[in-house]
Amino acid sequence: MIVPHRELSAAALSGVIEEYVTRDGTNLDEATEKAAAVRAALDAGELVIVYDAEAESCNILTAELGREFLDRAQDFEA
Repeated sequence: MIVPHRELSAAALSGVIEEYVTRDGTNLDEATEKAAAVRAALDAGELVIVYDAEAESCNILTAELGREFLDRAQDFEA
């Protein structure tokens, strides 16, 4: 499911973004700049937050990949 990022609390959204930008080993000096870019991309609709209920986890994907993920998940459930 795509989670509208504006419906998350500020703390939850910051946590999701922080985990995403530091996942690849980004050092903390660069993390603030990357987090701002991710937040701007979420606001612009270029990125989406996708929640996987089975894995109980979320990820940030491009909007196109997010739609593909959901389409595959629906096909799998059918």
